[in-house]
Amino acid sequence: MTAREREVAVLDPHGELARAAADGDLTAMRQLLDAVAPRVLRVVRSVLGGSSPDAEDVAQESLIALVRALPAFRGECPADGYAARIAVRTAVAARKRRLGREQRLRELPQAIEQTEPPAAEHYAAELRKDLIRELLGELPEAQAETLALRVVLGCSLEEIASATGAPLNTVRSRLRLAKQALKERIEADAELAEKLEVRG
Repeated sequence: MTAREREVAVLDPHGELARAAADGDLTAMRQLLDAVAPRVLRVVRSVLGGSSPDAEDVAQESLIALVRALPAFRGECPADGYAARIAVRTAVAARKRRLGREQRLRELPQAIEQTEPPAAEHYAAELRKDLIRELLGELPEAQAETLALRVVLGCSLEEIASATGAPLNTVRSRLRLAKQALKERIEADAELAEKLEVRG
């Protein structure tokens, strides 16, 4: 193994598996899926919420999407990062399919006002997370993916550009547009702003 090959292997321990899997090696495919499955599930739970009953199904859907996308994998980012990006997209799409946005907002429990602190504070924090995840589902897919990669996974702008194949300026623009859209959506709904504890 050359020095360059060793460097690539350290940077992306699953890259060789991903390339072999993309070439039709079923053993490599199984090993790759086993290797990335835990991170895929963590990403899905981050987007859907840890208690989402759909997390396991969406994680499986993400792994299927990864198998289908492997022929396009060029090794420009680590294989597990490629899998995480696909998981973000799949989870965001799943939220859009699943949520009846207006109905969900109408059905938000009023129990928060009747719960004793600190349970009330914990409940409010969880409620805010759910609302933010729902708002994420209202954004265009490219903006939602960029915001999720930045906020949920903590990726740098450069990492997002590499993962999405978008120029750095496009990533900045998508992030700005996503934040602006969420800000306008929250400001336009006083009840939502109150639930998110946003002050004018």
